[in-house]
Amino acid sequence: MAWRSSGSSNESLVENLSRNGLIASDRVKKAMLAVDRAHYAPSSAYEDSPQSIGFSATISAPHMHAAAAESILPFLHPSARVLDIGSGSGYLTHVLGKLVEPGGQVVGVDHIQQLVDLANENMAKSHNGKGKLGSGQVKFVKADGRLGWKEGAPYDAIHVGAAAAEAHSVLIDQLKAPGRLFIPVADKYTQHIWVIDKKQDGSVERKKSFGVHYVPLTDAPKH
Repeated sequence: MAWRSSGSSNESLVENLSRNGLIASDRVKKAMLAVDRAHYAPSSAYEDSPQSIGFSATISAPHMHAAAAESILPFLHPSARVLDIGSGSGYLTHVLGKLVEPGGQVVGVDHIQQLVDLANENMAKSHNGKGKLGSGQVKFVKADGRLGWKEGAPYDAIHVGAAAAEAHSVLIDQLKAPGRLFIPVADKYTQHIWVIDKKQDGSVERKKSFGVHYVPLTDAPKH
C-alpha cells in the first residue's frame, strides 16, 4: 500500500499513510503531521519513497519512518532518552523528538560531518525544530553509529536507519531495561528488520520482522 500513500502536501501524505494502515496510532500521526518532510527531503518531499541526500545516504520512505516510530512507540514516554543512528537528514530524529515531549531527549548520530550539519540546518527551518536544538532536546553528533553513543546511554529506545552487518551487542548494552532496539540487519542478499527487546530483568528477546532495503551501516565514504 506504500505506493498509494504519496500526497501533494505533508498533511495529505500523513493522512494517506494513516488511511492505508501504515500509521496506526494517533501519537505517530500527530508527530508526523507536525514535522514537514519538505524541510528534510531535497525534492518530491511528499512522495512515499526514499531519496538520496548525498554522501551515499538516503532519507527513508515515509512509510518506513512510520513503521519505525510505531515499533518503538511503547518506549517513547515524555522523559525518554532515544538514540537515532544514521540520522541523515534529521527527519525521523525530529519526529522522535515530538514523541518524547516535553522532557525527553533524542540524539541523532551520523558518521559524516556534512550530514550532521545538514540535519542541524534542516531542523532549524522550523520554530519547533530550532527550539529543540536550542534546548538540547534534540542534538546531532558525529560518531560511528555501530558503537552507539555511550555518552548518552542508557536509552529507552534505539533506532538504526541503515542496514547493519549484525545486531551489534554494544547497542543492546546501551539499552535500558526495559528498552527496544529497531535495526535492519543484512543477511547475504537480504535484509530484515529485527526488533530486539531488553526485558526488565535484563534478558534479551529478538524478533525477526519484515524484509527491507536500506543503505549499509558502514564507514564514511572515502574521497
